[in-house]
Amino acid sequence: MACWSTRGCDDELQGRCPHAIDPSEKCPSGCYYTQCTRPTHRVTSDPALVFDPAVDRDAAAKENCVYCEFFLTRGPRLVR
Repeated sequence: MACWSTRGCDDELQGRCPHAIDPSEKCPSGCYYTQCTRPTHRVTSDPALVFDPAVDRDAAAKENCVYCEFFLTRGPRLVR
């Protein structure tokens, strides 16, 4: 499973988390459990990546992923 498609909390916490109730809602960046410690995680401010219209941002379970270079370059793409 791709790192951007999983939430950072365990099953017990997801059962009572207000953000995990709706699967389409992303975990907010301020949540402790959205902090990514993977070696592939790298926040980018490159406008070409951040605003790339081909990136499927709906595939990310966490808001932090939509600014991650790894997700923006290797994540799912929208079919045109």
